[in-house]
Amino acid sequence: MDTTPESGAGNVEPRTVEQVTATPAALELIDKLKTAHGDLMFHQSGGCCDGSAPMCFAAGEFVLGDADRLLGHIGGMPFYIGQAQYAYWKHTQLIIDVVPGRGGMFSLEGSTGFRFLTRSRLFDDAEWSILEQDGRV
Repeated sequence: MDTTPESGAGNVEPRTVEQVTATPAALELIDKLKTAHGDLMFHQSGGCCDGSAPMCFAAGEFVLGDADRLLGHIGGMPFYIGQAQYAYWKHTQLIIDVVPGRGGMFSLEGSTGFRFLTRSRLFDDAEWSILEQDGRV
């Protein structure tokens, strides 16, 4: 019996590497915030005021600067990071999670009893190679 996939030889889907992802709990909170506030945007804080927490804003509420870069999307919403922070974190995939607690005073989840938290993991050599080939690092 032939169990070869129907796609045929040589039809390998290109591998993509996400630089930012979100856990199911984070995606659930994002959906609740979208229902209450409309489109959102995220910015990975650089350590001022609310530490290095990922901050959630209504779309357009946070003014981006020339040093901010789009890292990817979570829950369909753009996620930005400042260039200086990116220099420290570029070797890692950011994994946005949710934990109980009070969110940052400027972040939309502040009153929900939960807060966004950034976890990370190092990219492996194959992932890093893809990011380099794509010009994303």
